[in-house]
Amino acid sequence: MINAWSLAAETLEGTLDETYPIVRDKINEMKLRPKMRLSDKTLMLLKNFSTINQSILFKQGNSLRTISIMKNILAEATIEEDIPKDFGVYDLNQFLNALSLHQKPELDFKNEGFTVISEDKARSKYFFADPNVIVSPPEKEITLPTEDVCFQLNTNQLDKLLKAAAVYQVPDLSVIGENGTISIVVRDKKNDTSNHFSVTVGETTNTFMFNFKVENIKILPGSYNVVISSKLLSSFTNTDIDVKYYIALEPDSTFE
Repeated sequence: MINAWSLAAETLEGTLDETYPIVRDKINEMKLRPKMRLSDKTLMLLKNFSTINQSILFKQGNSLRTISIMKNILAEATIEEDIPKDFGVYDLNQFLNALSLHQKPELDFKNEGFTVISEDKARSKYFFADPNVIVSPPEKEITLPTEDVCFQLNTNQLDKLLKAAAVYQVPDLSVIGENGTISIVVRDKKNDTSNHFSVTVGETTNTFMFNFKVENIKILPGSYNVVISSKLLSSFTNTDIDVKYYIALEPDSTFE
């Protein structure tokens, strides 16, 4: 019979292995059964990432990354949780809905091919996807080839631009540098008489027109530091949450 006080003392002293090898093995086995709860912030990020790609490959650690099927949007974030293992989710919205069946779901990763989502007496079993069927970001870190234009975009400006694009039903968002100012315009660039809405976000000595598709601005509400490369790539870094988006420009963009 194992004495509880003796067990506790030997655990602290580091002599548990010698006296209770079976208990040692049991404790080691428990360590291999990591459990995790996802914070509201992480759930918000995952909901946003699901608009970029319906699938995601979770990697061990505290980073989340996803890339669109067309590979023109890449997002990465640092979260407070420590993901215990690599696993794939084919339908991220379905996974989030499965979590919503519980108020404070706990995920158990002791099994190889699935996770058990539980709370009190309720349990769900969610099976992982084959990583080979998921379009996932490259392992290497993404960097902009050049940093030609930089400005800050606050949450009020971003909200108005996206709302105006929806109101006017226009497909394009252009960052325009002319006459010493940087403006962002939502419009239909193929139609000179289309309705448009613009905000001024900075000053410049260059002349340029960087075009995006509104449908590619799949970023969380908030304020951003924006950097644009004339090599047709941009980064949007949220100033309040540790999340960054890399968004490709349209080929007809110009920079002088």
